[in-house]
Amino acid sequence: MTSKVSSARFFSVLEDRKGNFWFSTLGSGVYYYDGKSFKNYTIEQGLAGNELTDIYEDKTGNIWFGTKDGASRYDGNSFRNFKMKEGLANTTNNNDSTHVSTFDDEVWRHNDINAIVEDKTGKFWFGTRGYVSVYDGKTFTTLTNKDGKPFTGVRSIIEDKKGNIWLGGYDGLWRYDGRTFTNFTQNIINYIYEDKKGNIWTSSESADDRWWVLSRYDEKSLTDKKPVVTEIKSKYKGNKGMLYGILEANDGSIWFGGSDGVYRYDGNTITDFKSKEGRK
Repeated sequence: MTSKVSSARFFSVLEDRKGNFWFSTLGSGVYYYDGKSFKNYTIEQGLAGNELTDIYEDKTGNIWFGTKDGASRYDGNSFRNFKMKEGLANTTNNNDSTHVSTFDDEVWRHNDINAIVEDKTGKFWFGTRGYVSVYDGKTFTTLTNKDGKPFTGVRSIIEDKKGNIWLGGYDGLWRYDGRTFTNFTQNIINYIYEDKKGNIWTSSESADDRWWVLSRYDEKSLTDKKPVVTEIKSKYKGNKGMLYGILEANDGSIWFGGSDGVYRYDGNTITDFKSKEGRK
């Protein structure tokens, strides 16, 4: 089992309220670690798909998994799978790859999940490669913005301390206060994070020249038409590396992962923690 675990391609990790760890993989399902041994859950045990991205624990302790083939909810005994949209799939093979298409607006994209969040009302928000869906416990509804257009390619969703929902993806950064949608940038958003002070951090990508930057939206100005934004550009290779997760440490410093290493921002400078090989 150890050799199988070490050979898996991991994407994200969750520590649940009981202290157990869940590890998502790109092709090997999910691994569960209780402090003593590993268990591997795949489609054979009922998981919706073996390629996973997001893992989320809801208020009742259920564990949700975002896969390329829909969402799975695990109650400690069994999986229940959910599809944001249903459609008749058609799989074709060629010499280079397997291509999946549908007869209904490429339904598979709407079931390829990047983010899962439960809001304060108990509704679940699913960000996918297609549209954002909201699940009220009975039905899935496609979320549309103030112009009536659906949000596409949402990579990150959070609920802040005040109960606002933040969406980040191909359509930029949006905040929903329960009544009104507010757009903060049109740049492509990869990740959203709220720190202890209520500042909103994002990693964003310009749609034009493909640069990435870490941005902080000041909490005190979030209600202004033009909030105060601080852009922290990294110093590696013309700032072209892709940024992923963001996390605040106990000392207030911000740590973030890039395509070529791990970085820390202390409020003044960026320090990289790449290996010697990675710095070459």
